[in-house]
This record gives sequence, C-alpha cells and structure tokens, in this order.
Amino acid sequence: MVELPTELLAQADDAGAEIARFDADMGHEIAPFASVLLRSESAASSKIEHLTASARAIAEAELGVGTRNASLIVANQRAMTAALALADRIDAEAILAMHAALLHDTRAEITGQWRHEQGWIGGSDYGPHGAAFVPPHERHVPALIDDLVAFIGRNDIPVLAHAAIAHAQFETIHPFPDGNGRTGRALVHAQLRNKGLTRHVTVPVSAGLLADIDAYFAALSAYRAGDLIPIVERFGMASFSAIDNGRRLVEDLRTIRAEWNERIHARRNAHAWRVADLLVRHPVLNANLIATELDIASTNTYRVIEPLVEAGVLVEFTNKKRDRLWRAPDVLAAVDAFATRAGRRRVQAAQPEINRPH
Repeated sequence: MVELPTELLAQADDAGAEIARFDADMGHEIAPFASVLLRSESAASSKIEHLTASARAIAEAELGVGTRNASLIVANQRAMTAALALADRIDAEAILAMHAALLHDTRAEITGQWRHEQGWIGGSDYGPHGAAFVPPHERHVPALIDDLVAFIGRNDIPVLAHAAIAHAQFETIHPFPDGNGRTGRALVHAQLRNKGLTRHVTVPVSAGLLADIDAYFAALSAYRAGDLIPIVERFGMASFSAIDNGRRLVEDLRTIRAEWNERIHARRNAHAWRVADLLVRHPVLNANLIATELDIASTNTYRVIEPLVEAGVLVEFTNKKRDRLWRAPDVLAAVDAFATRAGRRRVQAAQPEINRPH
C-alpha cells in the first residue's frame, strides 16, 4: 500500500498532466524534435554522474569521432532508446538489456548480469566503512528486482509518483557494479511510456533534476530512511522545470529553422531544404550521413549543401579533403543553452505545502 499526502498526489497528477500535454504538443512534430530531446535528456542524465560534453562533441560522437565523455553520453542515449523500445514489457530481462546498451562498448564484462559482490556509495575504495549508503547483499538482488518489476506492473498509483518511487527503489537495490544511475533514469522513461503518459518524445526529466542535484540525492537518501515524499516532490518539480526548458528549446529551434528560410537561397524542391530539416536532428553532419538520409550518392553531397554553407547555416570545421564534417552553429548554441539552463540552480515555482505525516 502506497500512502502519500493528498496534496502531493495532486501535485504529481498536475506534473503528469503537463508531461502528457508536452508529449501531445510534440506529437505532430516528432521528426524534428524527438531526437534532440532524447539527446538532451541523455546528456542531462549523464551530467548527474559528472559526465559532461558540449552539444557539438556529442553530435560528433554520434558519427564516431567524439571525446570519451561524449561517447559515454551517446551510449546513454542508446540505453534510453533501448528503454523506450522495451517499454511494452518492463521485466528483469528488459532492465538487463537497458544496462547492456549503456555499457556494452566500455564494460561489456559486467553487462547481462546482476552484481556478484557487495558495493557501496561514498566512503573509501577499500570497504564500506563510512559509506553514505550500502545497498543490499548481492544474493538478494534477483528477488528484489522481481519485486520491483511487480511493483512497476501495478496500476493503482499516479504515474509520475509511481515512476519516482520505482526509480528510488531501483537505486536502492543498486543491482549493477556501474551504471545504476543512468540505467535507473532510463527506466523512468520506460515506465512513463509503458503507462501511456508519453507516446512520442522523451521529456527531459533528468534536465529538471539537474536544477538541484543535491536535493535529488537527498531525496534518495530520505527514501532509504522510509520517507517517500521527497522523491515524489523532486520528480514533480523536476518535471515542471524540465518541460518549461524543453518548450524553450523547441521554440528556439523553430525560430532558427524559420530564419534559415530567409537566408538559404535554393530552388523550392532542392535537397538543400531537406538537409536544413535534418540539421535540427543532427547538427553535425558528414557526407555519409547526408547521403544516407537523402538517398543520394555521397559524391553529390557537396553540391547539395553548398547553399547552406554560403548562407552560414553550415560551417566546415575539419579542414580536410576527406572525412569532412560540418556543423550548424545555431542549433548547437540552442542545445548548449538548454543544458546551461538545466544546470543552473533555480527557484522553483511555488508548490503547495506538503503536510508530512509524523
């Protein structure tokens, strides 16, 4: 039985309704914005784990030429994608698959299985003495995951509150040697999709949590002490701020794309316009990506993008004769601005006072 104050349940319901509204609003424009929101959420979730990279570095990593941190963020994007693909059946195998998508390229030896040794958070590397949290013994992990999966399968709890509690329990079980935070936040999106709160896009909840990481971790600690209220509060407030930030990003991208129509000089049916649309989703391009997306010969890509280069929409930055890369500075700046807003501690909109039971 999950018992939460009426005010908190109402707040969670309001946040859930706002998530559903945002998802519905984006539904008719899913092609331009679904991928950029997914990328932004993956970057925000990674930043909570102190993995940071610019929008440009992440876009480059998607083409196989990014930094290590950017490559790890792209791996987190794969985990998010796997979570959404597996949302119809959230079970132990699905959670293992999300974790494998995250760490297959860097720590394949720990994927496909639960942890086989005791772990802890904080303290020293030599033992759990002084640790901030010591998760359950490894022999209990499979049964605890089965219990969590059964809890996720319930339909008698408001969706956002349900996802917040399930996330806190997953982080408390801490079923893997590494990647628990990112996998756990991917699981949130699987649950939101599974319960029908989202259908089209990834709402950047992690970007909302970035507004006050200390409060997020404090809420997880409170949950482990038996208080469910802070983690549900935190997810509600994070959702409101994330959606506000996400709407600003989408509006920025719409404005940029509209301005390009004035700057680009090309025939009405020219491929250049399709590349302009592609840039909203992929702000760093190479010839192979352009050729694949437009279904043209790679030798024709330079001619196709010439109007965009002349307009300053695209900038070549590798100075190579082969394996050249182009970037869209306007789009990258908008995505970096989104990340900056997410990482800034902000005063949250006034929320109803929650009466905590004593």
